[in-house]
Amino acid sequence: MTSPDSAAALGPATGSPAAVGPAALRPRLPSPLQTVEDERFARRGLRLLLKRDDLIHPDLIGNKWRKLEPNLRAAAGRTIVTFGGAYSNHLRATAAAGRLLGLPTIGVVRGHELAGQPLNPSLSRCAADGMRLRFIDRSTYRRKSEPDVLATILRDVGVAYVVPEGGSNSRAVQSCTALGQELRGHADVVAVACGTGGTLAGLAAGLGPGQRALGIPVLKGGFLTDEIRALQEQAFGGRRGDWSLDDRFHFGGYARTTPELEAFARDFEDRHGLPVERLYVAKMLYGLVTLAEEGAFAQGTTVTAVITGRPFP
Repeated sequence: MTSPDSAAALGPATGSPAAVGPAALRPRLPSPLQTVEDERFARRGLRLLLKRDDLIHPDLIGNKWRKLEPNLRAAAGRTIVTFGGAYSNHLRATAAAGRLLGLPTIGVVRGHELAGQPLNPSLSRCAADGMRLRFIDRSTYRRKSEPDVLATILRDVGVAYVVPEGGSNSRAVQSCTALGQELRGHADVVAVACGTGGTLAGLAAGLGPGQRALGIPVLKGGFLTDEIRALQEQAFGGRRGDWSLDDRFHFGGYARTTPELEAFARDFEDRHGLPVERLYVAKMLYGLVTLAEEGAFAQGTTVTAVITGRPFP
């Protein structure tokens, strides 16, 4: 077993297919920055940009590439063990990376009651990409980071590299600073949907003076502020950048939507020809439109929305 932050000095396993490294996947970086004309922003004197991280790679989409890439290098050919819910984009991206790089992957899935049931499309894709799925009960899942619980989970795995839920560790946070750096001089406010908070933690650290990052959590509970602070402490030794959260737009919690959100996403797609992913991106865009209509941004502000994913086919 190897912790997610202890293998930086290890090189790729000799002869392993993963020895080619994630750079061989040819990511599109920096990702495109697209101006869109949207009357809901224009009438408030605002400019809207889309940071198209969804175009970085066809399989490792958006912030999943930014967070996984340093961990794939650190895994050095070993089995990757990671965690997620039944609709986790992180599990899908990790499974795809395993297929592309020849890395064995194991996904520990929250929800023991799911075992033996037909796999949903997201988990089916994980399995098709070669990921071994292991289902654990929700109580144990909440304690997955405790040493004794993790040791039990990994008992039959052998030598492994552990990536936390959502891919958010210090390596991932440091990698996500590049997202902020790519946006220096291009935006006043940069918004991103938040699951575990790693992307926001790195984004905020990479932005320049006078820029601020806005996180839209897709889970309810109001716990994410402390998580982001802890991630920045681990990655940088303290808080970095100007960032805040708006917890109003989770629509009931992770993997939940409403008819109102669905209608909003379809309307945004019709307006701009952009496929809108529902679990993260739609909530972030809805939040930005609401904030614009509330007058939360000063006239003349350039608002950039980070598009971190696209709809599951």
